[in-house]
Amino acid sequence: MTSKIGLKHIHAIAPYVGGRPISEVAREYGLDESKIVKLASNENPLGMPKSAQEAMLKAASDLGRYPDSNGFELKNVLSERLGVPSDWITLGNGSNDILELAARAVAQAGDEVFFSKHAFAVYPLATQAVGAKAVEVAATESYGHDLPAMLSAIQAAGDKAKLAFIANPNNPTGSYLSAKEIEDFLQAVPSHVVVVLDEAYNEYLSPEQRYDAIAWVKRFPNMILSRSFSKAYGLAGLRIGYGVAQPHLTDLLNRIRQPFNVNSLAQAAAIAAFQDKVFLQEGYELNRAGYEQLTNAFEQLNLTYLSSAGNFVLVRVGQDDQAGARINLELLKRGIIVRPVGNYGLPQWLRISIGLPQENAAFIDALTAILAK
Repeated sequence: MTSKIGLKHIHAIAPYVGGRPISEVAREYGLDESKIVKLASNENPLGMPKSAQEAMLKAASDLGRYPDSNGFELKNVLSERLGVPSDWITLGNGSNDILELAARAVAQAGDEVFFSKHAFAVYPLATQAVGAKAVEVAATESYGHDLPAMLSAIQAAGDKAKLAFIANPNNPTGSYLSAKEIEDFLQAVPSHVVVVLDEAYNEYLSPEQRYDAIAWVKRFPNMILSRSFSKAYGLAGLRIGYGVAQPHLTDLLNRIRQPFNVNSLAQAAAIAAFQDKVFLQEGYELNRAGYEQLTNAFEQLNLTYLSSAGNFVLVRVGQDDQAGARINLELLKRGIIVRPVGNYGLPQWLRISIGLPQENAAFIDALTAILAK
């Protein structure tokens, strides 16, 4: 019998499914965990920086006490580097927390929330969770955000429009929006619509791609900037991110966030990692080299791939709509975990996280053997 417990819009949500854990794949296919290569979740192949490990171990001696709910020390470090007051910063249990807080703070049933096709799966999930209407805007021919089309949809919605999510770079396509494209959108969007600029992969942008998003936060009172410590800073397992916005918006987010949403270990590790410029640069250079390694292989295999500004590459592995799932299964049998993206409307494609050189090579060898068959 179908349960009548729970709200209808909650029952309609398809739960988020992350990249498969190494232990799960090892059990299912009878493989040695130590020989499995995971390139599925856009994690930092260098792992956690040593500086963050040391800070976390030091903080572990005081775990009998609650963490600082306001994150005073971490906010001060962020404030000094970013050039904004600490009350412009909201800490989150991963940047995912910031995205969900934004939806809860400004949208409800009857409102409309906008995002691009092929954009991060959490945007529609966060929208559905508050009972608002999810409006998916068609992507460009290159699978990127079409901001003029999004603006038109927002303007057509009138007062119902409440929130827009923009990812730059975008996951899973890796597409990049120029500073002019984003700024033009921010200038034109109605002031009652909150715009979340999701920059989880911001640190992987090349020098010529980078722009000053903090300057936009200072100019536009309806903007929230969201960033993560999970990717470039190597703290995915600790779940920590942050948002930057003017005080009237951070006040709303703080009213609804859990009191201790970021634990003591995560705060200590984030303070150290954020100041570890050597680790950040090493990860950036490793990512650039890995991107070349993967894309060169795709070209040799005559596979279409999308140019990516993140730490992953989207590659088409066949022409039929079962291609992604089929090749993914064969890779799993060989101990290679990647990410099928059929749930993003891309069933012919796989998203490959950039790993260590030997991990990339193992994937390339496995893919080459599979395609040869």
